[in-house]
Amino acid sequence: MARTAARTPAGRRVVGEAARLLQVPTQRGPRPVREAGPRGRVTALVVVLVLVLGTFAGRLVWVQGIAGPAIAKVALEKRLSSVTVIGQRGQITDAAGVPLATSVERYDISVNQRTIAKYRSTGGTGAPDGAAGVAARLAPVLGANPAELGGELAGSSTFRYVAKGVLPEVARSVQALRIDGVMVEKVADRVYPKGTLAGNIVGFVNADGKGLQGLEYTLNSRLTGTAGSETYERGAGGQAIPGGYSTGTPAVAGQSARLTILSDLQWKAQEAADAQKAATGADSATVVVEDVATGALYAVADSGSIDPNKPGAGAADALSRAVSDAFEPGSTGKVITMAALLESGLTTPTSQFSVPYQYTTPNGQAFHDAEQHGVEQWTTTGILAQSSNAGTVMVGQQLTKDQRYSYLTKFGLGTPTGVELPGETAGILHPADQWDGRTQYTVLFGQGLSVNALQATNVYATVANGGVRPQPHLIAGWTGPDGTYTPTPPAAGVRAVSPQTAQTLLTMLGSVVNDGTGTSAAVPGYQVAGKTGTAQDMQTGGITASFIGVVPADAPRLVVGVFVQNPKTSIYGGVVAAPVFSDVAGFALSELGVAPSGSTPSLFPTTW
Repeated sequence: MARTAARTPAGRRVVGEAARLLQVPTQRGPRPVREAGPRGRVTALVVVLVLVLGTFAGRLVWVQGIAGPAIAKVALEKRLSSVTVIGQRGQITDAAGVPLATSVERYDISVNQRTIAKYRSTGGTGAPDGAAGVAARLAPVLGANPAELGGELAGSSTFRYVAKGVLPEVARSVQALRIDGVMVEKVADRVYPKGTLAGNIVGFVNADGKGLQGLEYTLNSRLTGTAGSETYERGAGGQAIPGGYSTGTPAVAGQSARLTILSDLQWKAQEAADAQKAATGADSATVVVEDVATGALYAVADSGSIDPNKPGAGAADALSRAVSDAFEPGSTGKVITMAALLESGLTTPTSQFSVPYQYTTPNGQAFHDAEQHGVEQWTTTGILAQSSNAGTVMVGQQLTKDQRYSYLTKFGLGTPTGVELPGETAGILHPADQWDGRTQYTVLFGQGLSVNALQATNVYATVANGGVRPQPHLIAGWTGPDGTYTPTPPAAGVRAVSPQTAQTLLTMLGSVVNDGTGTSAAVPGYQVAGKTGTAQDMQTGGITASFIGVVPADAPRLVVGVFVQNPKTSIYGGVVAAPVFSDVAGFALSELGVAPSGSTPSLFPTTW
């Protein structure tokens, strides 16, 4: 076998296997191509690895150093949830702070129907997927029928309510199901713990929590809270991450209104109004109880008061008739004529008159009394006590038309009282130069003009308050979000007549209850002064029977007005309204702890 020979680069000759390993070309053929060995492959691998690592390092530097803040911001934004925080609506309470209207924590349940459609059951139980599967889990929690709920869940809407106003424990159970596409939203639900008590005064809110009627409407801007916001970092299940990013603006609760209403007295007044409406077959009955010195309204009761929790079809009739309905005051208006005569010095309580059943004025207008009688020898006090239309015109015609109009306005007729209720009517009082030949006389005994129940009651509060007309009001004060209570500043009264005239009138009104048309208004143990009224509305033909009185007459504290519209059993205020006055006034005096009168009244003579 031939031996291979080669020379080293130094020129040394080698032969055989050494020459072949050195790949030195032999003298017999061309030099072979050199192959890459293990070392070369390692080197190449290292180079590639270095390049890859360099690329990763560069990318890492770019991500962490250059674009890092922007990327982190985007990632955080994807994990953030923003929600509106409800500003709690303020309460409406009675005078003792007992809530008549308050907001409670409730939740609305809504769904994304498109997400619901992608729901897949787990655990290999064979439960259905999609809307049917979600309904099977959600229905027991909501107390719903699974088939009906499934129908509500199916569809393509991205937002639909399936339950509103659920309790907090129900909302927590829904959240615990952790079903994608089912959302829980906190809302504030308005509730009225006392139901129909003062319902027509308190009013109610709409579905958005905005005042729609009553004090809820007129006080809406102060009761309404200011919404806040909260943005937080959420986990995979939508829950807030403890210690995660969180920021927001706190919500501010609305102010709470404290009323002058005494709940027990309001209940008594409503019960009496409802009972008398039923007993007399009347269209309605209204009772007003007012503090004579301050104008604070302790009760404003309408028969058939609505329940603000479910106003329903009665929402259209939710206005308080005490301020919204206008009627002719009738004989209760005679006290203004007597005030004007006394203040002007045109008569005294004991002035003597021969009063016929019918009296004809110089312009030929004839006026007669309610019951037939012969010529009576009555004093001015007797004319008032017996509610004589003929006698009132005889004496009252001494007043000029301008004087008549002036005193009617001084006692508040023709203008709203300004109480904090919606829909108050100003009544009707035409200027004196618009009165025709008959109206100029009918205004002397409460016809040819109209008032609301609150205006009529406030006339007697004016007499009981020493001739100063108080401002009727329902708001005792406000409590701020921080819990600070601020009383409502008392409004200045308006003087209508002198203290002397007011006291004389009060004594004259005592005769109405002592031996006149209002004997049924007596309250055992207390002096009472007041006036009956019966008026027929010339436009509608309806009858208003009323009684308005002051107790105790010797130390005035309260005025109570009772108004019965279209009674069927009797048209006379002394029959259908005076007994209600006695019942409500007696209860009120007991509730307020007013001591009985310490003496019997000293009254003016009614005859001569």
